[in-house]
Amino acid sequence: MTSGADELTPHPAVPAALRAPLAAIAVAAAAVAVLLGVLVTGDSTGTAVDRSAYTAWQDSVREPSLSFDVSWAIGTAGDPAWAAGLVVLLAALCFAVGRRRLALLAVAGPAATGVITTLVKPVVDRTINGDHLSYPSGHTALLTSLGIVAGLLLTDRFRLGRARGLPLVLGLAVLCGAAMSWSQTASRVHYLTDTLGGFCTALALVVAAGWLIDRVADRVKVTG
Repeated sequence: MTSGADELTPHPAVPAALRAPLAAIAVAAAAVAVLLGVLVTGDSTGTAVDRSAYTAWQDSVREPSLSFDVSWAIGTAGDPAWAAGLVVLLAALCFAVGRRRLALLAVAGPAATGVITTLVKPVVDRTINGDHLSYPSGHTALLTSLGIVAGLLLTDRFRLGRARGLPLVLGLAVLCGAAMSWSQTASRVHYLTDTLGGFCTALALVVAAGWLIDRVADRVKVTG
């Protein structure tokens, strides 16, 4: 439930206290995503780091085991049907507590990452397991984007400010991204650097989408 005051108060998608640091982080993330894309263009074997990560993690998803089940569940969360359900659930939660702009970002952020990662894959033309395009990882980008929105929602809902809000947003982004990175890398669905590219892509796009939503909403005086 939201109070009458909350309903009348505009709630930005990106809290004012987090805009500057998140913008700087988003720019850096975009640069890393582009640089990685350039470095792995046309690759079909993975870097030395990718091979080391797979070697270190492959035993953690041997079937049958609890870790295999966890990895499968995490990976499945990034599949289209499940991802759509998570997006709708998060957007509905944001809307229910009066954060309309965040509800929009909960849809726009993951949608943007999905579109961009899909369009970039054939441009980079990196492959794994035959001819499967791999860079950047859309699964990692999707789960990371949901983590960012969840962090923004908690920061705004509990008025955490920069000192606590920024670590929370970044922490949830890293937690979600790392979980999917492990799942995808250990299962050899993606190279580790694919997942890093997906993580950075999500950071850049979700922050940019949040800024755009706030900019447009402020101009037309949309609250929430």
